[in-house]
Amino acid sequence: MTVNPGATPLSLSTLGELDDRVAVPAYDPASVTTGIVHFGVGGFHRAHQAMYLDSLMNEGGADALTWGICGVGVLPHDRRIVDALNGQDGLYTLVVKHPDGRREPRVIGSIRRMIFAPEDPQAVLEVMGDPATRIVSLTITEGGYLVNQVTGEFDPSDPGIQHDLQEGATPSTAFGFIVAALAARRAAGTPPFTVNSCDNLPGNGDVARKMITAFARLKDPELADWMDREVAFPNCMVDRITPVTTQEDTAALAEEFGVADAWPVVTEPFTQWVLEDHFTDGRPAYEDVGVQIVEDVVPFELMKLRMLNSSHQALCYVGYLSGYRYAHEVCQDPLFVDFLHGYMATEGAPTLPPVPGTDLDAYRHTLIERFANPEVRDTLARLCQESSDRIPKWLVPVIRDNLAHDGPIDYSALVVASWARYAEGRDEQGEPIEVVDRLKDRVMAAAARQAEDPLAFLRDPDLFGDLVEHERFTTAYAAALESLHSRGARATVEALVRR
Repeated sequence: MTVNPGATPLSLSTLGELDDRVAVPAYDPASVTTGIVHFGVGGFHRAHQAMYLDSLMNEGGADALTWGICGVGVLPHDRRIVDALNGQDGLYTLVVKHPDGRREPRVIGSIRRMIFAPEDPQAVLEVMGDPATRIVSLTITEGGYLVNQVTGEFDPSDPGIQHDLQEGATPSTAFGFIVAALAARRAAGTPPFTVNSCDNLPGNGDVARKMITAFARLKDPELADWMDREVAFPNCMVDRITPVTTQEDTAALAEEFGVADAWPVVTEPFTQWVLEDHFTDGRPAYEDVGVQIVEDVVPFELMKLRMLNSSHQALCYVGYLSGYRYAHEVCQDPLFVDFLHGYMATEGAPTLPPVPGTDLDAYRHTLIERFANPEVRDTLARLCQESSDRIPKWLVPVIRDNLAHDGPIDYSALVVASWARYAEGRDEQGEPIEVVDRLKDRVMAAAARQAEDPLAFLRDPDLFGDLVEHERFTTAYAAALESLHSRGARATVEALVRR
């Protein structure tokens, strides 16, 4: 799709030329200085943390302008976002898509610099060592923390980690850069920065602390002890559905609003950030722009992981197998809406502790409304990605809790079975499914053995622990899998919901 040739290329010098319908920073982005280094500048970070910081800067105040972001890319595919944002003076357009079709574009100015670490690792270390940098934040995906799913311990087998563990190695991973920068700050007498994980993990700050200090301990045990004492790793819960930007999104921005943006971001109106107030050397006044600052994030994060994230898994495999390709299509189908409500009300919500100020019934209805937004066009293929990192963290704890307390497990069993069916790599029409997962070969091989062993998929202890030994669960799981094969996804869901 071609982009409107008359659209205005986005840059600091063209902000004043943009359509009046495009909100632009109320501050001068060129005056913003770096206070945060962020690893993993993807769509979610740009729709969430960077947006909150831009909002804070729009509120005014000199302190707000000291919290600009320097983004760092460490993976080969990060070059594209580095080049795109640097080519636009760090600016990009965030487009909020409302269910009624309205689009609300806004230029974000909080990212002031991008560095491609493989080409200039020293520049990364310099900005991380600067005393003005007081937070290092992360959106490196669930798998980026290298947690062994069975032991819960750090898995150092990643090739990048192995490289970074070598004596005198130039860092190549986020962990490597963080530990090297903290070592340099300690040696220089500079206060350590806070490490702020913004990934979808239960206890994301606790996980970041455990894994990063475990890596540090392999390099320098004394440094690891110092990190345990001195470095803050706050927990937080983050929430905003942010689908992959399509060529159509980029073209629509240029056509409707006249903005030529190399990589805009599209998102839903809803946003939430619940953040533990635990920082080493100060933080932005996030509470001024709607962030919930709390003492204990756990109830909120469990709510999100076991309701929203697990519901995404509940809808994506059965939806895809039934012929749908977008989340909103599934959530405009009354049968699947009943299925999602059934999971959340009977299996997900009962495992939650009290969530301060939250009505869980209202929350689940809000989730369905968000999922059903036709303008967001969140693909089921995206939701089905990296299941081996998601199901064990999001849904398996729900299953374990309900098994331990004699709670219902039929909905969850069907979700796991639908993943196993999806991992066979063929849909119900015989068309190939592109399985995207860091353990793709392993999960597909297990799925291929299901004809002779219906429990083959459950026998991976790294993903499911000992669930295969729980007869109540395996009975429900095997029945769901057999029905998916013999009757199809829709009929299987209907039989569960209508019984």
